Amino acid sequence: MLPTIEWKDDAVVMIDQRKLPASEIYVSCKTAQEVARAIKTMVIRGAPAIGVAAAMGIALGMRRSKATGTKQFATEFQKLCELMAATRPTAVNLFWAIERMKRVFAEAAQGGCSVEEIRQRLEADARRIHDEDVASCRTMGAFGAELVPEQARILTHCNAGALATAGYGTALGVIRAAAEQGKKVAVLADETRPFLQGARLTAWELVKDGIDTTVITDNMAASMMRLGNVDLVVVGADRIAANGDVANKIGTYGVAVLARAHEIPFYVAAPLSTIDLQTPDGSTIPIEERNDREVTHVGANRLTPEGARIRNPAFDVTPAKYITAIITERGVARAPYHESLAELVNRGQEAGGRWQQEAGTRP
Repeated sequence: MLPTIEWKDDAVVMIDQRKLPASEIYVSCKTAQEVARAIKTMVIRGAPAIGVAAAMGIALGMRRSKATGTKQFATEFQKLCELMAATRPTAVNLFWAIERMKRVFAEAAQGGCSVEEIRQRLEADARRIHDEDVASCRTMGAFGAELVPEQARILTHCNAGALATAGYGTALGVIRAAAEQGKKVAVLADETRPFLQGARLTAWELVKDGIDTTVITDNMAASMMRLGNVDLVVVGADRIAANGDVANKIGTYGVAVLARAHEIPFYVAAPLSTIDLQTPDGSTIPIEERNDREVTHVGANRLTPEGARIRNPAFDVTPAKYITAIITERGVARAPYHESLAELVNRGQEAGGRWQQEAGTRP
């Protein structure tokens, strides 16, 4: 399994996704601040992966704290949570992981745990979040593979693979699971301007797995659909609203509209931690605007003239009406999404509550 992010000794180690596919370089973050910088600068990216990174970053920061009393320890913990929350605004998994770490801290403190015991609990839960993500991706992949025909040409946008998670992937997890079942799958990977996650990352992952992969520019998708070269679309998500609206990498909305026009199924694969029932619809999802240079340059080469204004929203919102189904580790949700998503989240919370009780912690 591709090691996207790992806890090694006293550091959080992650593959530098900015360097792929030219170089496979790993970055060792030894402080919480370095983890936060890695998230913000996209050393690590992908909604589930940055949630794991945030949890590990908080645990790492608290391990290095010099505090001896719980009051000072709690103050430092709150500052680290705020540091992680300020890195990227759209992916809800980031905030889900922070809130989970806050619950672990609060329960340990209320239970009279020492500073050292709180440290240990935070680190244990950060590791657990990592392992749960890998397991959920594999389960999600199995559910999604059932929707893939025996022979399928699959279009995907951005990178929702092992690199976007703790391992295996969401959208690419569906593709991997279908291939593991012996289905004959071929992938069309949108290059995904401006950061080229599809061309650089998705293609790199799938080629390493021996899966038939063709990279296309984003503006080729419509033509490929018209020519009958796409049987289904599978993408990931950074936040899913209660009504089923989905925020994902910029360009996803256009692909969904094209899929509907060509009567092609459009699937979203994401863990329950990506579902935000507190956000009623996509209109209130914050959309991150990134640096102009991602658009104006490729490496050192400038593409646009000086003086031209630039827009660089990193995400867009796909309305639920364009989505055939949403694949999670608890099953597949279909319209009406405000009912099916809530049911899956409640089912997941019940299972999580049982697990926590068995582990000796409060839900």
